[in-house]
Amino acid sequence: MMSPTSTRAAVLTEHGTELTLQTLPLPTAVEAGAALVRLTCTTLCGTDIEIWNGTMSFPGMVPMVLGHEMVGEVVAVGAGTVDALGRDIEIGARIGWSERTCGHCYGCTILREPVACSTRGYGFTQRSDVAPFAIGGLSEYCYVTPGAAKLLLPDDIKDTWASMAGCAAKTVLRAFSRVGGIRPASRVVIQGAGALGIFATAVAHISGAAQVITVGAPDSRLETARRFGADATVNVTRGSEGIVADVMTLTGGRGADHVFDFAGASSVGAEAIGMAAQRATFAVVGSTGWGLSEIPLSAVMGKELTIAGSLNGDISDYFRAIEFFQAFADRMPWDELFSEPVGLSGATECIRRMADLGQIKAVIDPRL
Repeated sequence: MMSPTSTRAAVLTEHGTELTLQTLPLPTAVEAGAALVRLTCTTLCGTDIEIWNGTMSFPGMVPMVLGHEMVGEVVAVGAGTVDALGRDIEIGARIGWSERTCGHCYGCTILREPVACSTRGYGFTQRSDVAPFAIGGLSEYCYVTPGAAKLLLPDDIKDTWASMAGCAAKTVLRAFSRVGGIRPASRVVIQGAGALGIFATAVAHISGAAQVITVGAPDSRLETARRFGADATVNVTRGSEGIVADVMTLTGGRGADHVFDFAGASSVGAEAIGMAAQRATFAVVGSTGWGLSEIPLSAVMGKELTIAGSLNGDISDYFRAIEFFQAFADRMPWDELFSEPVGLSGATECIRRMADLGQIKAVIDPRL
């Protein structure tokens, strides 16, 4: 079977507009350490929505192929291509992957933190008119670069779960790790009721929290959060003072031992500090591209709070996300997070529905 030389893709050419179906060239040869994959599933992430509407934008980033949560079947492979555990990747293998890193910068070698790589490459750093053209998920075929950390996927993990593990799930698990995990019987507040917030709600519940409170909107998503382990919910229409007051009431005046920002709204910092208990932890995960309100540092000092930033995740977090889905496959109705799959021509509508807080996790099957 000859390797394909081009691929159909949904290309972002201008922020906030319809994606354009185009035929993009593929590299003429697959490099050593690389793979060419026929995508079977792409799940859209909040970052995709922010890039599409221009909230997150960098000079010269368009045209580009959106999507960075995806899995697929290898159709061509370069010499010596192995996954992160050293296992050979062969044609026909089902793989997922994390973003590419260089392996030799300060972040990679001294800090030993792939997320700190100075040239860390996600799909949204690759223009679709420059080789290797298609490394994003809204494409029939995807070129997986040599520096991308690849992972052979177990058969018992659904495509949708494996796709979500590639960003949303691994981001949540890294955030929990950054604050040292959840102490049993603690009180946890999750800010945000999107895919990350609902998944984080489930993680907090499974981790043994005595009380999980999810703050977000609309009501339909808060109802979903309850099915994923939230003991109580607070709608953001309550406003900052109302949100903090409600959380304090729900926690008996003590406040939350752990607060996780998966929302990114301008007020989350001040609200988190206000609802935090003495010596609580606050993980900042969702605050990208927003003008944030001031945080009362005196309260950080007075409550002796620990604040930790957490940026996405690396291949180890991805591996743990796959293991998490395996271990807790029957503990939560995971499939409720995902919409019915559509083809590339339906991608723009999915993006719009996610932007309007309709779909939680849109699913694109480029084969449709």
